[in-house]
Amino acid sequence: MSAPFDLSGKTAVITGGGRGLGLGISYALLDAGADVIVFGRNDIPPGLTARAGSLGRQVHFVALDLADADAITATAQRVLTSNQVDILVNNAGTQDRYPAVDFPLEAFDRVLDVNLRAVFQLCQLFGRPMLARGEGKIVNLASLLSFQGGATVAAYAASKGAVAQLTKALCNEWSRRGVNVNAVAPGYMATDMNAALIADPVRLEQLSARIPAGRWGQPEDIGNVVVFLASPAAAYVHGQVLAVDGGWLAR
Repeated sequence: MSAPFDLSGKTAVITGGGRGLGLGISYALLDAGADVIVFGRNDIPPGLTARAGSLGRQVHFVALDLADADAITATAQRVLTSNQVDILVNNAGTQDRYPAVDFPLEAFDRVLDVNLRAVFQLCQLFGRPMLARGEGKIVNLASLLSFQGGATVAAYAASKGAVAQLTKALCNEWSRRGVNVNAVAPGYMATDMNAALIADPVRLEQLSARIPAGRWGQPEDIGNVVVFLASPAAAYVHGQVLAVDGGWLAR
């Protein structure tokens, strides 16, 4: 019998797995025993390849623009012809900041395309063979803005609120058929996406003071939780949006 957090023999696809939170997730999946296929616009760093080699694991990069629906279909179908994908992690996302009254509709649509439509499309494409086998794990990346509204990020908040609801909707249809669909909602993370907040000393202090854990999150904090949700240990966890936020939402 395998250990409850062991992913040996599994293959995971992760979007945006070469940087930020996605890179932390990729490392965690490799460390847990999975082979990893990274979908993204930027190549994976040498350190990730080296880690895979040291562990006897495989990591592959596949170039993909998540704003291109046709490319997503073609890429997923190509990967599925030669791989059984056991785990899908919809990590990649984008964000634009404008006051809501001035938010350009084309920018709004672009954020929704990447953060929501692409997530649903990938769930469909990789979910079908999982459902046929009666087994699979899907982990979506939600956000604190799945629960809160934010400011100047109307499109991002709308997309992440929808990701949380999509996760629950897929759970209701797929859990009985052996596929776990859950989401992780990261709190304030020390990554490039939050560079503007980190660079603002006043805002940084305001945010940091509210985090009960006393620190911003790191990519490995998310990676370890994704491994849990992708592992046998989470066999009875379905439709959850798990906040990994240092206690932010408890304040």
